[in-house]
Amino acid sequence: MTEPEQQHSHQFERGTDGPKVILVGVDGSDSSLRAAAYAGGLARRQHALLAVVYVQPMLAAGASLGAPVAETTDEIAEDLVAHIREATERVKGIFEVRWEFHTFRGDPFNGLRKAADDLKADAVVVGASEQAGHRLVGSVAIRLVKAGRWPVTVVP
Repeated sequence: MTEPEQQHSHQFERGTDGPKVILVGVDGSDSSLRAAAYAGGLARRQHALLAVVYVQPMLAAGASLGAPVAETTDEIAEDLVAHIREATERVKGIFEVRWEFHTFRGDPFNGLRKAADDLKADAVVVGASEQAGHRLVGSVAIRLVKAGRWPVTVVP
């Protein structure tokens, strides 16, 4: 073997090729919370940052009817943060995961797409849609996969 071949045959690189930022979309549904747990495990094993993203819907129709849409979605975001903090405290000292919580406004697909771009996500994790109508129109997960910009994992 030549000297360069000998050098490369004995080198080992540990843990530098995995994702640095794993984005997970949450909305409080069971499937999104399962996706958050799955993404948390990935982030822990990869020593990646877990970016938890809630997309606050902009419901013009609800606002015109006098419904306090912004207050309701803010409450959902606060509940999600509290739930994540509680889960983090339960596993403190056992599993350590670096995480951040972000909210974006808009429809779920565009909000998650913007979040993934802005946060420079290396991977996106979402829960499978629990709405029957998405079989016809297409779920957020399918639209993210079709965007083809990041690896997307869909958690049932």
